[in-house]
Amino acid sequence: MALFASGARTAGACAAALTLVATTLLATSLGPMPARAQDKAAAPEKISVRLDFSPWGVHAGMHLANEKGWFKEAGLEVDVQDGRGSGNTLQLVNAGQVDVGQIQLGLLPQARDNGSLVKSFAGFDKRTDLAVLVDKDSPITKVSDFAGKTLVVFAASPWAPFIDYYLKQGGLDRTKVTVTFVDPAALWGTYTAKRADGLMSTSPSALPVAEAARPSKAILAEDVGIAFPSYGLIATEKTLESRKAALKKLVAVQQKAWAYIRDGHVDEAADAIIKQRPDAKLNKAVLAEQIRLTVDFFDTPATKGKPIGWQSEEDWAKAIKSLEAANALKPGATPQAYFTNEFVN
Repeated sequence: MALFASGARTAGACAAALTLVATTLLATSLGPMPARAQDKAAAPEKISVRLDFSPWGVHAGMHLANEKGWFKEAGLEVDVQDGRGSGNTLQLVNAGQVDVGQIQLGLLPQARDNGSLVKSFAGFDKRTDLAVLVDKDSPITKVSDFAGKTLVVFAASPWAPFIDYYLKQGGLDRTKVTVTFVDPAALWGTYTAKRADGLMSTSPSALPVAEAARPSKAILAEDVGIAFPSYGLIATEKTLESRKAALKKLVAVQQKAWAYIRDGHVDEAADAIIKQRPDAKLNKAVLAEQIRLTVDFFDTPATKGKPIGWQSEEDWAKAIKSLEAANALKPGATPQAYFTNEFVN
């Protein structure tokens, strides 16, 4: 019996050894590579997006997409960063310190004229939202009404190239209108303390903030023919070429987010900004109104009926014309230098 048991154990050991060898060979041939490939495929692609400023309504698409997990579903991990002005964000993108910027696109012609290599690959607010805020009950309705008045603006404002051109449309200049340049941090205090008759800013961002301290109306720059594409996404030409798949996903998610917001989910979008920036002490009512006004500036006649993010050569031609008229851009620029619709489906 002992001899039989010993033989049985030997045979069992041999069988086990053969099984182990076979398993090892199978593992070697089919082994861990598929698992590693699967892990790699599942890892989200990281991309950094720098916004124009501290949180406000135009950022709703980014924050909502992160809050609802839509970026993650698309295979992206998006680092959404607050900014310190559209101009500063443009510089950081051009220097390669961030992948994508969300800025006022009207800054691109001058930037590229000065050697920048950034382009817009999606435009959300295509209408010109530059405006001068005045008291809601003010008799001021047009440029000529600012004679003898004081306007406040910050030096790096997108308004800067157009100030003299704007005044000229009403027969004015800086001898007839006082233009006060202040630090961005002092802008609102100067206006709400009524040390200025008008605040040069953008309508969607400024009107809701002014409502509590100094209820205002907006005199729009587009009323005198100024064309200045508003908010959209930029990247360097190198990034546009090397990260096409990721950027197309980014645009697709933003299209989804803004369509969702536009279709009756403004309050949810405002909540998303607050959740994503819990330390910013944001006012939901202000955010919601900023979002509504942002959507109001989405389309021009040339982009109506087109996908969210799609940009028009006609609109860019008008922007070039405005900058040339304001002596802010050398003649000869072409719209194709500033944008592409390759990433918009």
